[in-house]
Amino acid sequence: MVCAILVVAMAQSPRAEEIRRPILPEQRRMAIRDPSCLPPSRLPPVAAPATVSQPRDDIQGNKLSLDEAIRIALANSEVIRVLGGSSGQTQYDPAITNTEIDRNRAAFDPTLSIENQFFQRKPPSAFIDPHDPNRVLIDGVRTNEYNMGLGLSKPTISGGTVGLGVDTNPSRSAVTGLPLNPETSSAVDLSATQPLLQGAGARVNLAPVEIARIDTERSFFQLKDAVQDMVRGVIEAYWSLVLARTDLWVREQQIVQGTWAHGLAVGRLQVGLGNRAEEAQARSALAEFKAARITAQANVLAREDVLRNILGLPPSMPMRIVPVSPPSSERVPVDWQAIVAVASERRPDLVELKLVIEADQQRALVAENDALPSVDLNGLYRWNGLEGRSPDHQIVSSVPGQFTEWQLGVNFSVPLGLRKARAALRAQELVILRDRANLEQGLHNAIHELAANYRNLDQFYDQYEAYQKARAAAQDNLEAQAATWGTGQNIYLNVLQAITTWGNSVNSEAQSLTLYNTELATLERQTGTILETHGIRFAEERFCAIGPLGRMFPGRHYPRDMRAGPNTNQYKETAEPAEQAFHLDESLRVRRPKSGAYTSPSPAEMPTNQLRVVPPERIPAPTPAPPPGQ
Repeated sequence: MVCAILVVAMAQSPRAEEIRRPILPEQRRMAIRDPSCLPPSRLPPVAAPATVSQPRDDIQGNKLSLDEAIRIALANSEVIRVLGGSSGQTQYDPAITNTEIDRNRAAFDPTLSIENQFFQRKPPSAFIDPHDPNRVLIDGVRTNEYNMGLGLSKPTISGGTVGLGVDTNPSRSAVTGLPLNPETSSAVDLSATQPLLQGAGARVNLAPVEIARIDTERSFFQLKDAVQDMVRGVIEAYWSLVLARTDLWVREQQIVQGTWAHGLAVGRLQVGLGNRAEEAQARSALAEFKAARITAQANVLAREDVLRNILGLPPSMPMRIVPVSPPSSERVPVDWQAIVAVASERRPDLVELKLVIEADQQRALVAENDALPSVDLNGLYRWNGLEGRSPDHQIVSSVPGQFTEWQLGVNFSVPLGLRKARAALRAQELVILRDRANLEQGLHNAIHELAANYRNLDQFYDQYEAYQKARAAAQDNLEAQAATWGTGQNIYLNVLQAITTWGNSVNSEAQSLTLYNTELATLERQTGTILETHGIRFAEERFCAIGPLGRMFPGRHYPRDMRAGPNTNQYKETAEPAEQAFHLDESLRVRRPKSGAYTSPSPAEMPTNQLRVVPPERIPAPTPAPPPGQ
C-alpha cells in the first residue's frame, strides 16, 4: 500500500518532471523512497535470547573448547569481527587490491585500432558555360572514396612507444581524363618515440606497478592484523565467560551460606539467644546475595552473547555455552629482548609502515622524474604506394619500396622554473621523512605496549598466587566466624564480612588467572605471532572470471579472497566446565527449586541442632551449590 501511494506521488516527482522536460532536465526535488519499497534483507531464523527471568536452565549446555571457539570464528570470518563489532576488514580486500596490479600493467598493453570510412563527395563548383561566356553554371563531380587505417602501438617499459601503421585510400571519380581512375594510394609506416629525460627508464615507468604490488601487501597485512585482533578477542571473550561463570558460582555459594546463617539467626531468636536486629541483618544480607546473583546471571548471559557475536553465531545459538578449556596456571617465562626483536619484525602494523615507506620511495622516483625537462626522440619510416587504372584501361602501380620517407626529430619542452614539479618532489621527500618518523613512533609505541604486557604478566601471576593464599585464609576465616557465631561467641557482622571476603577472594583468584591467560594472548598479539602460535595460515581462494582473450575463450582463475585456515589445538580440553580449574567443590550440591529461587527455611524445617547451643565442631557447615552449567 505504501509503495502504491509512493508510485502515485512520483507522478508529481522530479522523475515525472524530467519526462515532461526532455531538454535540459533539472533535479528540483529529492526523491526518497520508503524503505519498505527496497528489497527485503535475508534474515536467518533467530530465537529469542535467554534472559535472567527466563534462563532456560532445562537446555543442555553446549560444551565449547577454546580451540573450537577460535576455529568457529575463523570459519565465519568473511567479515573480520573483533570485540565490539566489525573491524571493517573482509577476506576479499587483498584480492580487490591485487587487481590494481593488472590495471597498472595495462599501460604497457599493445593497442590495435582499425578505422573504416566510406565517403561520397560531390561539392558544388561554378564555371563558365563553354557555349555562352556570359552564363555561369553550377555543377559538381561525384567522387567515391574509402579510407582504411590500421594501427598497432606498443608502449615500452623504457617510456617510449613503437607503432605500425597501414593506410589505404581507394578513390573513384566521375571526372573523365584523369591519369588514374580509380586510384588507390597506400602507405605503411614504422614509428618510434623515446623520452630521453622525463619519462625515460624502466624504474620510473614500472613504479605504478610496484606501488600496486606494495598496496596488495599492505592490504594483506591489514587483514592479518584484523584476524590477529579477532583471535585475541575470542580468547579474551572466552576467559571472560569463564570468570563470569565463576562469579555466578560464588554468588550461589553466598546464597547458600546466607540461607544457613539466616536460618540459624531465626533459630537463635526463637530460643532467646539472638535478637531481632541480628535476624533482620541476616535477612537483609541474604536479599543482597540474591540480588548479586541476578547481576552475575545477567553477566554470564552478556559474556555468552559477546562470545557468540565474535564467533559469528546468532544471539540464541547455542542456547548455553559451557567452556571446557581451563586457563593455564603455569608461569610462562618471557625474554624481553626476544619479544622486542620479534615484534619489530613480525607486527603487521609495523610491517605496513615499512611498506608505506617503500611506496613513498616509488612515488619520489616518479616525482623526481617529473621534475626533469621533456626531451623526446622520435622517428618514422614510411613506404608509399600508388595504384590505378589508366585511360587505356591498363593497371598501373608503383614498385614496392620505390617511394619512401623518413623523419627524425628531437622535441624539447620545459616549464620555466619547474615550480610545480619541484614542489611535488619536495612534498614527496617530506612525506618520506614523515612516514619514517611514524615508523619510529610505531616501534616506540610497540615497545611501550610490550613493556605493559611484560609488567602485567608478572603482576597477574603474582596476584594469582597471592589470591590463592587469600582464598584459603578467607575459607578458614569463614569457617571460624560461622562456628563461633553459632555458639554465641561472635556477632553476625563478622560472619557477613567473612562471607563477602571469601567470595571476593575466589573472584579475585579467578580474575587474576583469567587476566593472566588473556595477557598471554595479548603478548602474542603485540609481537605479531598469535596466528603462527595457533597454527593459522592464510589460503588464497580462486574463482573463474573473464580473461584477457575475452568471452569467446575459457575463463581464467584469479585470486578471490585470502581466508584464514583452521587453527591447530593449543589448549587443554576437559570433561568438566573450565571454572573447575579453580577447584570449585562439586562433591556436595544443593537442589534448587524449579523456580530457581532460594527461600529461607521455616523453623519447622530447620535441623534441630540449629535450635540449641552446641559445640562449634557440631555446627553443620553450609552445603555448596552446584557450579553454573552443571
